[in-house]
Amino acid sequence: MANKVLMKGNEAIAEAAIRAGCRHYFGYPITPQTEIAAYMAKRMPKIDGTFLQAESEIAAINMVYGAAAAGVRAMTSSSSPGIALKSEGISYLAGSDLPAVVVNIQRGGPGLGGIQPSQADYFQATKGGGHGDFHLVVLAPNGVQEMYDMTSLAFDIADKYRVTSMLLSDGILGQMMEAVDLDAARTSECVAKPWALTGTKGERAPNIINSLYMNPEDLERTNLDRFARYAQIEQNETRFEQYLTDDAEVIVVAYGAPARIAKNAIAKVRAQGVKAGLIRPITLWPFPKAILAELASRKQTKALVCVELSMGQMIEDVELATRCAKPVLLCARTGGMVPTPEEIVTKILQAERGA
Repeated sequence: MANKVLMKGNEAIAEAAIRAGCRHYFGYPITPQTEIAAYMAKRMPKIDGTFLQAESEIAAINMVYGAAAAGVRAMTSSSSPGIALKSEGISYLAGSDLPAVVVNIQRGGPGLGGIQPSQADYFQATKGGGHGDFHLVVLAPNGVQEMYDMTSLAFDIADKYRVTSMLLSDGILGQMMEAVDLDAARTSECVAKPWALTGTKGERAPNIINSLYMNPEDLERTNLDRFARYAQIEQNETRFEQYLTDDAEVIVVAYGAPARIAKNAIAKVRAQGVKAGLIRPITLWPFPKAILAELASRKQTKALVCVELSMGQMIEDVELATRCAKPVLLCARTGGMVPTPEEIVTKILQAERGA
């Protein structure tokens, strides 16, 4: 019998991190993700873990750097303005090839914006998240169960490839409550970390973790090696959901909470005889380019519709993936507003008619 518990999305992330072996959390409160820190503050002392509310977001991400360098599983979380402050530290994590997990429960922006849900951090997450040549693995859940499941996955991918993973969600999913099967989490993989700073004990040469390379040839070689690992991630870890795409003439592309709304819209237009389907990217990086290119190349496909809680950011990756083989329309709300199924229906019908 499933061990189901009613939890907020933020709480599910925190519990999953603990069950995945995370015993070091460093954070700073900001709406709409504060429940993650509050949950960790209650639970960590009871399991001999470390909860530390840092003096700032900048301090928190550098604490994650230190813990990750010691080879332990470490996590931080924040919302959009806080992630911006962490961006330098995220780049340092990438430059030092350190596995860690960063959670972003997005809110409206730019600036302080508002506390309502948003997806306007897509560029920030998928195009680096800081300075320099690097990628984050970006996972985008669309429900509380997935927030629980993907937290464990984020840690495993981080350890396997020595990268930083980001769980990118929004204020809707962070605050909503759903039943979570606590026994459904995948078994977390144990990865040896011979590179970690654990002390030599007189048995080996000292390990060095650093992102500074004064010799440009060395830095180039390191970046090339890192991107070879990124190529493996693209090959092995790209994830997406297909929904009613076999006969679809209009392909809706949406992730996170908007993907749930899009399914309602698809049901409505199919009742009217319009064949629409959904591609839901689960990894925003690596982006599911191949399936989008394949669907766009089909003769039956008339157009694609991107549904986003932003002025339009993922749409650029959809256009790149499809090489503009078919028109790509945007259904967008911003500033914390959320599209209704009817608004998405209108855009799907516009795409189907070629308007």
